[in-house]
Amino acid sequence: MASRAVWKGQLRLSLVSIPVELHSATKSGAKVGFRQIHGPTGKRVRYQKTVPGVGPVDTSDILKGYEVGDDEYLLLDPEEIDAIRLETKKTLELVQFVGTCEISPLYYDRPYYVVPTDDLAEDAYRVVRDALRKSEMVGLGQLTMRGREYLCAIRPCGDGLLLETLHYADEIRQADPLFSAIEDEEVDEDLLSVAEELIERKAKPFEPEAFRDNYDAALLDLIERKRKNRKTPRAKAGGDEAPSAENVVDLMSALKESLKKDAKGTAKPRSKAAGSGSRSKKSA
Repeated sequence: MASRAVWKGQLRLSLVSIPVELHSATKSGAKVGFRQIHGPTGKRVRYQKTVPGVGPVDTSDILKGYEVGDDEYLLLDPEEIDAIRLETKKTLELVQFVGTCEISPLYYDRPYYVVPTDDLAEDAYRVVRDALRKSEMVGLGQLTMRGREYLCAIRPCGDGLLLETLHYADEIRQADPLFSAIEDEEVDEDLLSVAEELIERKAKPFEPEAFRDNYDAALLDLIERKRKNRKTPRAKAGGDEAPSAENVVDLMSALKESLKKDAKGTAKPRSKAAGSGSRSKKSA
């Protein structure tokens, strides 16, 4: 099945804009999935939006409720939320660069492949990719998709670029309350030496193909055995269907103009991205 873009817009580095699209780097449908079936009838279980004392309600009558007090909600129409216009809905601007090892693994969320949308975009795309590769830097920016604004990190990945969404600082739970009870004492040197030797013996390059999901494999084996057994209960749920660029022109001139602009101190990173928790604060 062909990959479908989850976001389309511009990747911007100062005055250079590159039309790109994002594709999920992971496959959500690769695991065994189940449907809930009503045993007595064999029909699929559906979830219906209901209101106490009213019963089922239409989706068009549902508003967004923000809790402001004890079971008191401020009501917002979904159209009011959709009307919020952010530049990051169509533009991902690289506003800061940090070293590749400066971002803690705690902040990384989901990976996406960044793909240029046409041949004219590839030249500028390759320049950004190679510049990040040689400088050993990661670009930071923000984009809006699926109803929220994400902090993002962009790094080289093979022949292309990889975007990884990051958690904001206020989304990370502090580890101190969990680790504070662990005493910070010197460990036995002999035990430490044995542990280090074991680690060294098992050390080798990471090969993801060497690992498999044993639980998933066991589920598939169970399903196959049940499928071959004629006594396995079956349900026919028929009739119960679910509801259904800007081109880069004169890249070298644009890059040179970007350098002149930054040298004059006019290009400043946005405050939210700058507060992402990284230590380096080089301006894009």
